[in-house]
Amino acid sequence: SLVLLHRLLLFLVLLIALLSCVSAVDKLNMCMDGKHQISEPRPEGQLYQQCAPWKDNACCTANTTEEAHQDNSYLYNFNWNHCGTMSDKCKEHFIQDTCFYECSPHLGPWIQPASESWRKERIVDVPLCLEDCESWFEDCKEDFTCKENWHKGWDWSSGINRCPRDSHCSRWTEIFPSAQDMCEKIWSNSYKYTTLTKDSGRCMQMWFTGPNPNREVAEYYLSGGPETVAMATGLQVLVLLVMLLR
Repeated sequence: SLVLLHRLLLFLVLLIALLSCVSAVDKLNMCMDGKHQISEPRPEGQLYQQCAPWKDNACCTANTTEEAHQDNSYLYNFNWNHCGTMSDKCKEHFIQDTCFYECSPHLGPWIQPASESWRKERIVDVPLCLEDCESWFEDCKEDFTCKENWHKGWDWSSGINRCPRDSHCSRWTEIFPSAQDMCEKIWSNSYKYTTLTKDSGRCMQMWFTGPNPNREVAEYYLSGGPETVAMATGLQVLVLLVMLLR
C-alpha cells in the first residue's frame, strides 16, 4: 500500500542519513588514495618548508614534501619550466598547491573515485578562498604556458611533460583570462573559484599559519543542511527523497 511504501522510503532516507553521518566523521580526517599519500593522517614534524603548516596532522611524509619543492621531482616528473623558466613567485604557488594536495587531511567532502593509473581518488570542486586564487593568478600572470588543463594532453615521450606539437607558448593571461579560469581549469576542476574570503570559514585555505583552519570548513560542508551535505558528499538522492516525502 502507499502507507507501507511511504514508511519504507522514510526508513531508507533515515538509513542513508545515518550512514552519511558515520562516513562524515571519517571524511573530516582522511587521506586520499593517491600515489604518495599515506593511508591515515598523522603528525609529521619534519615537513619541508612550504609544507610545514601541515606538520601536526598530515597525509604526506617529509620526503614527499622535500620533493614537492624540486623542479622535475620524482613525484610526478612534472616540468614547471615547459615554456621557459617559471618565475619564483609563481612557482611558490604551485609548490603550495602540491603541499595542499599531498598533505591535507580535510579534503574528504570533495574526494571522488579516479581512474588514472597513478591514483584511485582525486578531489573535485574544492572551494578555494578568494585570496588564495587571486594571488596565485596575480603572481603568475607574467609567466608563460601552452595549455589550460595541466592534468592531461602533454607530450611525455621524453619522460617529462612537454608542450604538445599543436600548441605554442603564450602569455599566462592568454591561456587563463581570469583567476577563475586558472583555478578551475588548470587541474581539471579540482578547485572551485569562490568569492568567499578566509574569514568566512566557508572556503579552503592553501596558505595559513598556526592551526589548520580547513577542518572547520570541511565540517561545515558535511554537517550543514541536506542541500549542503549533498553538494559536499554527492547525496543528491537523499535530498530528492526528503523533498518527495514532505
